[in-house]
Amino acid sequence: MSLTLVVLCGVLVSAGVYLLLHRSLTRIVLGVGMLGNAVNVLLFATGGKNGSAPILRPDGTVEQPVSDPLPQALMLTAIVIGFALISFLCALAWRSWTLDGNDIVEDDVEDRRLAQAGSVDPASTPWERP
Repeated sequence: MSLTLVVLCGVLVSAGVYLLLHRSLTRIVLGVGMLGNAVNVLLFATGGKNGSAPILRPDGTVEQPVSDPLPQALMLTAIVIGFALISFLCALAWRSWTLDGNDIVEDDVEDRRLAQAGSVDPASTPWERP
C-alpha cells in the first residue's frame, strides 16, 4: 500500500468523523459520504497488484498472476450500501427541513431531564429491574 493512499484514507476518515460529530444533518450526510469513500480507498489499497482477469484460458492455463476479485466485490458492495445510506439520510434531512425549517438534530426531552437531574436511578432502568 502506498503512502499516498494511507494519507488519503487517514484524511478522509478524520474529516468524516469530524463532520459526523456536528448536529446538522447536512454535515452528517457529508461525513457518512467521506467515511464511505475512505472505506473504498482502503479496499482499493488492500487489493494488491494488478493482474489478469480471474478467468482461465481455453487450455486451462493462466498468463500472469490473477488479480483477487474479492476486494472489487467488497468495494462494489460498499458503494451500494453507502448510496442507500446517504439516500436515506438525505430523505431525513429533507423531511426535517420541511417540518422545522432547519436540519439541526435536537436533544430528546427525556435526555435533557436526565442531564439536569445529574444521575439516573438504577431502579428505573429496565435492564436492572428484578
